[in-house]
Amino acid sequence: MPEPTVVDSTVVVAADYFQSYSVVGLLAVVGVLFVAVAFGAGRLLRPVVPTPEKLLTYECGVDPVGEGWAHTQVRYYVYAFLYVIFAVDSIFLFPWATVFAAPGYGATTLVEMFIFLGFLAVGLLYAYKKGVLAWT
Repeated sequence: MPEPTVVDSTVVVAADYFQSYSVVGLLAVVGVLFVAVAFGAGRLLRPVVPTPEKLLTYECGVDPVGEGWAHTQVRYYVYAFLYVIFAVDSIFLFPWATVFAAPGYGATTLVEMFIFLGFLAVGLLYAYKKGVLAWT
């Protein structure tokens, strides 16, 4: 029996490699087909009885009054932005705490976290100076 050559082993490795991706591709196709069948079944089984009341735009059960364009105050976006800042802060603090406990990472991760918290503190101080944190 002849010894396997480099070309034979490369072909085997490539076949295993592509076979792994074919499983992922097949799973993706099955997922897309599942969603398409679910939406198609929903479209076929639902009753369609359009009435003027059903086609009317409303929000929270209240009939619309006036025109469709409304001004939105900027402060709501600022509150959302501040929430995102603090959410990102908490997302980074928990993994940092686990890495900080690992041997050999203590001083480096401590300095990095203080730099990160410094940037957040500067942003929070800026928002405070601009009066964004005052609820009106």
